Amino acid sequence: MDRETLGQRIRALRIRQGVSQAQLAFPELSDSYISLIESDKRVPAPSVVELLAAKLNCSATYLVSGVSEDVVDELRVTLDYAEIALSNGAAAEARARFAEVLASADAVALPDMLHQARWGHALALEAAGELEEAIAGLRELTEQASAESDLDHWARLHVALSRCLRERGDISAGVHAAENALRHLIAAGADSTDAAVHLGAALLTAFIERGDLVRASQLAAQLVERAERIGSPRARMVAYWEAAYVAEIRGEYEDGVALAERALMLAGEGEDPRNLGRLRVRYAALLLRARPDQAARARELLVRVRGEINASASGEIDVAWCLTELARAETVLGRPAEGARLAEEALELLGDAPRRATAGALTVLGEASVRLGRRDRAVEVLTRAATCLEDMESSREAAQAWFDLAEVLAETGTADEPRMAAYRRALTCVGV
Repeated sequence: MDRETLGQRIRALRIRQGVSQAQLAFPELSDSYISLIESDKRVPAPSVVELLAAKLNCSATYLVSGVSEDVVDELRVTLDYAEIALSNGAAAEARARFAEVLASADAVALPDMLHQARWGHALALEAAGELEEAIAGLRELTEQASAESDLDHWARLHVALSRCLRERGDISAGVHAAENALRHLIAAGADSTDAAVHLGAALLTAFIERGDLVRASQLAAQLVERAERIGSPRARMVAYWEAAYVAEIRGEYEDGVALAERALMLAGEGEDPRNLGRLRVRYAALLLRARPDQAARARELLVRVRGEINASASGEIDVAWCLTELARAETVLGRPAEGARLAEEALELLGDAPRRATAGALTVLGEASVRLGRRDRAVEVLTRAATCLEDMESSREAAQAWFDLAEVLAETGTADEPRMAAYRRALTCVGV
């Protein structure tokens, strides 16, 4: 059934209240202008809608949408509840409440509320590990969004899309999504904005995961320079965070620790708990590599982060990364059995879908298994990790996993052929 137009609603309310066009118009407007509005020949400015709503004793929302204030309030309460559930880590509950708003016929007439519900629903799907559905929703949102109307939100949509694509293992698509969005901003002259830094950070992560360290290093330097030129604490925090990631991959662990510490100092109280948790996990991972003598400190930080992300909007993948680094810390501290248990917990959380987080957990499980003398188990999980990374185009990480496997095979006294085959796979992954 077709809804009334704005003009029809104004006319119906005016007649119901026994008011003429001249009376409704006086003294701010003309009766001829009211006539044009009621015949839908003129679209009134928002300020005029507010004025007419006050004169007709209704809300501006009702005039524009035809949805009663009671229904709007009910939908708003449901939406607020959904967002609270998402921020508290109750992804399933959040998804159900967002879906409830999306299923309302009245929400169609409330575009801002509808968009908010669709955005929240996509994030809830991601947090629940439903990446295919999340990607489909985000693609639709990015196609409809406009950088000109809300630059920061437009960038957040594209960052989320790139992240979900990478989490699914489609790294090239993640690069494409972030790269195209960043090009759009640069072409529009918006390269010196927080939005451009956030998109650049997403692209940098995708480059690293694809093994493109040359472009990643170049982009990291550009991000830091751009962020320091902008001066925004948020932009600088993101740039230092990503530069720390590059330093970690290049094996420059002390530089990475210093950059991560600078990022943590800039992380404000209003920072998204999910991002703050990721940054702290990154910092702990760098500590484990740069300063193994501080493994106990890294473990303490990871234990705290684990408690925090369990009570936030962090999804299964974020929890799994935290568990994986915690497993690494336990292994470094001489507790490989606990490390293996935590890595297994991460794998159980991730399920069967091939993901980078899955490969990471398998790698740590392999390290713990070697420490425990379970060579066959180590060979099995390291093979799975290397194959998973290779399938996902993570060539650098795949090469390292094949090399680690070859070393384990050498330690077990395995025949030369399987060991040499693993070395060859490692060389192939790096293009040799």
